[in-house]
Amino acid sequence: MSMMQRNGRSKSVVKRSKKYLEEALYAKLFKHGGSLRNVRQNLSSFIKSRKLVYKWEVGDTLKKLRHRSLYQPALKLSETMTKRNMNKTVSDHAIHLDLLAKARGVIAAENYFVNLPESAKNHLCYGALLNCYCKELMTEKAEGLIEKMKELTLPLTSMPYNSLMTLYTKVGQPEKVPPIIQEMKASNIILDTYSYNVWMRALAAVNDVSGAERVHEEMKRDSQATEDWTTYSNLASILVDAGLFNKAEVVLKELEKRNAFKNLHAYQFLITLYGRTGNLLEAYRVWRSLRLAFPKTANISYLNMIQVLVNLKDLPGAEKFFREWECGCRTYDIRVANVLIGAYAKLDQLEKAKELKERARRRGTRPNAKTWEIFLDYHLQKGEIKLAVDCLDKAISIGRGNGEKWAPSSKIVGTMMKHFEQEKDVDGAEKFLEILKKSVDSLGVEVFESLIRTYAAAGRISSAMKRRLKMENVEVSEYTEKLLEAISVE
Repeated sequence: MSMMQRNGRSKSVVKRSKKYLEEALYAKLFKHGGSLRNVRQNLSSFIKSRKLVYKWEVGDTLKKLRHRSLYQPALKLSETMTKRNMNKTVSDHAIHLDLLAKARGVIAAENYFVNLPESAKNHLCYGALLNCYCKELMTEKAEGLIEKMKELTLPLTSMPYNSLMTLYTKVGQPEKVPPIIQEMKASNIILDTYSYNVWMRALAAVNDVSGAERVHEEMKRDSQATEDWTTYSNLASILVDAGLFNKAEVVLKELEKRNAFKNLHAYQFLITLYGRTGNLLEAYRVWRSLRLAFPKTANISYLNMIQVLVNLKDLPGAEKFFREWECGCRTYDIRVANVLIGAYAKLDQLEKAKELKERARRRGTRPNAKTWEIFLDYHLQKGEIKLAVDCLDKAISIGRGNGEKWAPSSKIVGTMMKHFEQEKDVDGAEKFLEILKKSVDSLGVEVFESLIRTYAAAGRISSAMKRRLKMENVEVSEYTEKLLEAISVE
C-alpha cells in the first residue's frame, strides 16, 4: 500500500523512521494484555496516531487477533488498512470476508463478496464464503456455492470439501460424507488428515465403528497423509463412545508416542479419554507427564484433571489438586472452582459448595452463570423454588462470559412452571416469567399454556392474557382455549 512497506519482511521494525510506529504493531496492541477491551483501546490509539506500519505487520497482527478470536478489532484493523490504501491480495480479501462473517454476520460477508471485482473472486474467496455458510449450517447455500465453484472450474483442494463434510456431520447427515470422499478420490483431490478424521467420525455416527477403523488403516497406507496425535485421539474417542475400552487404550498408547513435541492439548485429551475408560491410574500417570512438560501448569489443565477425578468419584484427589492449583494460580478461575462446587452440590454438601463460592469471591472472582446454575439445579431438586428463582435471576443478570445471554433449559422452565401450576401460585409464575423475559425472545406456547392452567387452578381472571398471546404470536390448544375463555374478562 502507498503508506506501507512493499518489500515483504525485508524491513525491520527496529530501525525505521519516526513516521512509523515505534514498536511492532502486535506488541502495541497486546501491550496491556490480550483482553478485548485493552486491544480495542490500543488499536484506537494506533489509528488516531496516524503512524505507519509495514504490510507484513498487518498480516501478522491479523493472524494473532484471529487466533485469539478477537474478530471485532481484527476487522477494524483490516478496514483501517484498506482506508490507508493498502493493496489487498486475494488472500487478504478472503481473510476480510471471514472476519466480516464472524464480526457482523453472513449477510455482511455476502455483500462484500458480491461487490468484489471478478478478478478477486478466486477459489480462496469462494472457499471463505463456503466456510461461512458451513459454520452457520446453511446447507442449501453451501451446496449451491460448491456447485458454482465446480462450474467455474476453480482449483479445488480438500478444504472446501472438509467444510462441507463437517457441515453434514453437524446437521445430522453423516451418510452424505462417504459419497464426498469418493468424489474427492475420483477428482484426484488429496485427502488430508482432517478429511480422514471427519470421514471416521461420520462412519461412527452411523454406528459403523469397524468402518472407522478401516479408514484409519487406509490412512496409514496413504503416504501423502500425515498421521498425528489428533488422528489417534479421534479414533480413541470413537472407540470409547462405542464402549470398546481395551481397544481405545491401545490407541491412546499410540497417541502418547505421537506426542513427541509435547502438545498440551494431547495431554489433556489423554487424561480425558483415560478418565472416560475409567482408568484412574493412567490419568494420574499422564498428569505427571504433563506437569514435567509444563511446570507452569495452566488453569485449563487443572480444570480438566479435576473434572476427570470428580467424574471418577475420586473426590479426595480432586480436592488435593484443587488446593494445589489454588495455592499456585496467578489468576483465580471460577471455572475450576465450579467443578468442585458442582461435586459438593451433587453430594448434598451445600455448605461446602457455599464456602467454596465465598472463597472464590475473597480471591476477587465473582460467581458466573454456571455457578448459579449449579445452585439452581440443587434447589430445584430440593423443591426450594424461591431460592431456585433467585439463582436463575442472578445467572441471567450475569450472562455468559462471551457477552451472550444465559437462558435456562426448557426442562428447568418446565419444572418451575409445573410447580407454580400445582401450587396455584399465579404471582410466583408471573414473577418468574418477568425474570425469564430478560433472557429469551419468546416465552413459547408451553409456558403460556401452563400459565393459563395456573390462572384457572387458582380461580384468577386476566384482562390481558388474550392480548399477551396475540403479541407473542402464540396459538394454544383447543383445551387451553376453553380455559382461556374462562379466565378472560373484557
